[in-house]
Amino acid sequence: MNVIEATRLAVESIWANRLRSFLTLLGVIIGIASIVSTAAVIQGLNKYVEEKLSDLGQGVFTVQRFGIITNRQDFLDAIRRNRRLRREDAHAIRDRCSSAKTVAWQVRSTADLKRRGNELLGVEVSGVTPAILEIEPFDVADGRILLPFEDERAVPVAFIGNDVAEQLFAGVDPIGKELRIKGTPVRVVGVAEKKGAFMGFSQDNFVKIPYSLHRKLYGTTRSLRISVQTADSSNMDYTMDEVRAVLRARHHLRPGQEDDFDILTSEGINNLWKSMTQTIFSIALFVVGISLVVGGVVIMNIMLVSVIERTREIGVRKAVGARQRDIVQQFLIEAVLLSCIGGAIGIAIAFGAAELLATYTPLPAQFPAWAPWVAFLVCTSIGVFFGIHPAKRAARLDPIEALRTE
Repeated sequence: MNVIEATRLAVESIWANRLRSFLTLLGVIIGIASIVSTAAVIQGLNKYVEEKLSDLGQGVFTVQRFGIITNRQDFLDAIRRNRRLRREDAHAIRDRCSSAKTVAWQVRSTADLKRRGNELLGVEVSGVTPAILEIEPFDVADGRILLPFEDERAVPVAFIGNDVAEQLFAGVDPIGKELRIKGTPVRVVGVAEKKGAFMGFSQDNFVKIPYSLHRKLYGTTRSLRISVQTADSSNMDYTMDEVRAVLRARHHLRPGQEDDFDILTSEGINNLWKSMTQTIFSIALFVVGISLVVGGVVIMNIMLVSVIERTREIGVRKAVGARQRDIVQQFLIEAVLLSCIGGAIGIAIAFGAAELLATYTPLPAQFPAWAPWVAFLVCTSIGVFFGIHPAKRAARLDPIEALRTE
């Protein structure tokens, strides 16, 4: 018996028991669909973070009081140890770091904004030096960015996000119009390109005003976020070392003492994010793997039942010359085919789920190209591992006893 004939017989057997076959495959379908859907969400999130959230600009890193903190104890230690970064720290970096091309800084707060009956809650109001809008990725949709003299003179002007423009200036051109921040009228000079939302949180709900104006409105108690652009992006490590040396000297840190500030890069953010998602995927893989094992056990049980039901058929085949390896091949192919059909259905469900998630939810799911091939290998392995025992049991049947079976 060749492979084609064995496959034909397996298809006929599966088709003859369609409902039973489908119920047998539920474990494999659920397992493959779940793991591929999880991979699609994680892959989409990784790509989005790489392209949007961690895009600090070419050759840019930031210095801030708190970096990436992953546990409560580190947070408590950082609060006790890390000092607020001041304007003088930024000036020192700008004046003493020869490899830094541009040094800019910003400080963030929030406010509820109102204009002629329109209200927008929880708006991020940032005081920035104008260079921030050049070295970080803010594209201009209308108007212009802030200018250096506006920061020097604390001119009441603002560069706003798309949400602020649409909700506070609905139906009118916001350029040249005023909005009030803490009672102070501020004139809009520019609108940023729309960035959209991430995980349901808008990235366009912001107002950027000159840093000197922010100091007047909110005081000087907040820590700065300092952005540094290197003159040569391939030499960023050297610039980071220069910045670290300048700040350690200013903060009077002794050799061996930990930094009382943190330096963040796009690569660092990406690596942390990918480490987190890999952990999530590993846990999901373990949990879903249980479903696949259960699905394999069900396939083995059904194949054992099939062997009992088809005992006479096996006896006839052996009586007319079928060898043991032919019987093993026939039942093994049927088990593998069953498993692979379940995998194919699971892949189709996962593909549909990824498309629906990307279209109708904030999750940027992206169906992984490797999924069909990996699913095929996994399902083939399940079929072989759990199908070999029923196949050998069928092959060991005595033809005489099998023919006597009614």
